[in-house]
Amino acid sequence: MRAHPAGPLHGDIIGAPGILPMASMGPATPATMHDLDPAVWPMNAVRDEGGVLVLGGVDCRNLVAEHGSPVFVLDELDLRTRARRYRLAYAKAGAGEVYYAAKAFICGAVARWVHQEGLGIDAASAGELEVALRAGVPAERILLHGNNKSMAELQRAVQVGVGRIVVDSLDEVVRLADAASQAGIVQPVLVRVTVGVEAHTHEFIATAHEDQKFGLSAASGDAAEAVRRILKLPSLDLVGLHSHIGSQIFDAAGFEVAAARVVALALRLAQEQELQLAELNLGGGMGIAYTVADDPLDVDQMAEQIGQIVRRECQAAGLPMPTLSFEPGRAIVGPAGITLYEVGTIKRVLLDHGQVRTYVSVDGGMSDNIRTALYDAAYTVTLASRTSSAEPMLTRVVGKHCESGDVVVRDAWLPADLAPGDLLAVAATGAYCRAMASNYNLLPRPAVVGVRDGAWRVLLRRETLDDLLALDPMDTGAEGVRLA
Repeated sequence: MRAHPAGPLHGDIIGAPGILPMASMGPATPATMHDLDPAVWPMNAVRDEGGVLVLGGVDCRNLVAEHGSPVFVLDELDLRTRARRYRLAYAKAGAGEVYYAAKAFICGAVARWVHQEGLGIDAASAGELEVALRAGVPAERILLHGNNKSMAELQRAVQVGVGRIVVDSLDEVVRLADAASQAGIVQPVLVRVTVGVEAHTHEFIATAHEDQKFGLSAASGDAAEAVRRILKLPSLDLVGLHSHIGSQIFDAAGFEVAAARVVALALRLAQEQELQLAELNLGGGMGIAYTVADDPLDVDQMAEQIGQIVRRECQAAGLPMPTLSFEPGRAIVGPAGITLYEVGTIKRVLLDHGQVRTYVSVDGGMSDNIRTALYDAAYTVTLASRTSSAEPMLTRVVGKHCESGDVVVRDAWLPADLAPGDLLAVAATGAYCRAMASNYNLLPRPAVVGVRDGAWRVLLRRETLDDLLALDPMDTGAEGVRLA
């Protein structure tokens, strides 16, 4: 059973006597197959007079000719606009800082773009931290996450002066205090609190979610114990609490229960420790539209509702309103990105009930987008290199890997005259696609190209076979090193 915040709330609905398209697809005609819904596609995605997809003023055929296929393409202005909207909307709701969640996708250019738009960076590893630092993001605007931060990661974060470290375990309290003490500084920290709430797309569940690797339980008392220990350590400065309730969240309902439980913990700490916590970080998880069936709440509405929820809970508890912070990632970079593929093999398979399924194989797959295989994630795909008046056919877009689960788009309407060499574009792949990419079957990872105002620039170059082989010493007869 797959269960993940990025997964759909439905499964395949293919069955006898006919093949039914998934609810997210809806009906299709030769005209509507080529529509670019603005809720799903980047804001600067259009079709030219010949029906060719143009992103940021750049013809998709030229991008593939220059950078190969598959290729990730990021609309810079789209990404910047979303970052700016999040900063402004959440500032109105009482946010002192909005951190871009680097785990969604990070490279030097993206780190610079979000920093220039006023966001900090939420890093979850030494690698993400280094990219942000080398991109010129001030260390004090960086927050470090992780459920198992190594001593080396903690020492590096402390030495460069990251603004916040989110404490995720009782063991980490000791390690971090030691790292800060050795560096001779007082490190500001937040305690990540598990509140027993998981928000998932259109619904949330408020029970049985203490069983996870992240955070410290509010119910069991571990979070309060972490606070007590931190307060006794002179090298740590407790500035607030952190809570993250899920991903791909479409409304603020889950935040209501979570805020009530976090504020209850803050009230308990105020009574027991005479402690007034200045900050409350409510994490990220704001959803995006992968298909026309998805209907996420507008960023301004979401921010306003969350701010009202926290304000109401604090007033009821008699506590001052803390400064809020948030960590959107997918919501900023996800809609700004697309992936271009070239069609290879097209195979029509006769099913038991007399229907035909058309498999469209492309030159990438689970190595550049693992989310469909892992989470049953749904995507929108379109013919990008031309237009077509052919009738729609129900297809399954699959990759080239040696796995039957190597699916890119499980069900999609594509024109019946689709042919090898055509280009397909998959929308909303800016988040968790290149970031989770692998070299399975020794495929080099695709390039990431930024587009803006009719020009392109390489953000991450395409890997080559030489890159992959450089890791292999190829010593066929060398004797191994013996350890004493």
